[in-house]
Amino acid sequence: MRHLLPLAPQFFVTAPQPCPYLPGRMERKLFTALQGEHAERLNDALSKQGFRRSQNVLYRPSCADCTACLSARVRVADFVPSRGQARILRRNAGLRRRATSPWATEAQFALFRTYLDSRHSDGGMADMDMFEFAAMVEETPVRSRLVEYVDPACGGDHGDNHGGGSDGDGDSRAGLVAVCLTDILDDGLSMVYSFFDPDRERDSLGTYVILDHMRIAREMGLPYVYLGYWVPGSPKMGYKARFGPLEVFAGGQWQDLGDPARFAGAPHPLSVEPVAEQVARITLPDLRPTRG
Repeated sequence: MRHLLPLAPQFFVTAPQPCPYLPGRMERKLFTALQGEHAERLNDALSKQGFRRSQNVLYRPSCADCTACLSARVRVADFVPSRGQARILRRNAGLRRRATSPWATEAQFALFRTYLDSRHSDGGMADMDMFEFAAMVEETPVRSRLVEYVDPACGGDHGDNHGGGSDGDGDSRAGLVAVCLTDILDDGLSMVYSFFDPDRERDSLGTYVILDHMRIAREMGLPYVYLGYWVPGSPKMGYKARFGPLEVFAGGQWQDLGDPARFAGAPHPLSVEPVAEQVARITLPDLRPTRG
């Protein structure tokens, strides 16, 4: 009799390179491939352990002497918008939400380029072309959606207004002001990447997209919205602490952020677990082949 053993995912570590968030530090990532019939199950399991998806890869920071990057998620049931966030919701009440399949369009890419050139001209994505953008959006082995926000006053088409969206032909995109690539997990929405019109600074579109994802998760009965990494001390990533109650994945478990200052200090290098121990602590789902 032949016995087939389950193939556990293999984990690798990237070479150190300058950290994009904290000057003077080096970053390193632990990653594994996301593919096959169990991709969604693996994405669900590792997202609960601080991993993020980029195309067909799951990764988590694994820096040699720093633990500043902490995966963050918001508890939807306990979230109450602040006064400022409530004003942002009212200011953008006229936007139309449209959820589509992950398929890149020229209008999305034009908005993406405008956003990068204004906000992240020196970042790792600064030189992305249309083909690379399409790969970022379309190469997904899990349940993903593109959530678009259109301003009808600018000639945009009429999708669903705060109602979860529906698929469309994608031909009309006048008035497109914001887009978010979103994964649907078994316990929440993971905001993989979002971008918006930088000329509408007064509308705080980045904040609005997060707030609207909180609304979508509530409508779907999902308990969390995953925001990516919160990095104390980084102007680019520190804003996520404003969406309370925020939980961060630290010390191998999710815990309330509480006072952000308690995470601001750099850890002693000897307190960072070796990569082998980090991998050993990862809990994997049952990836055995299903019987027909």
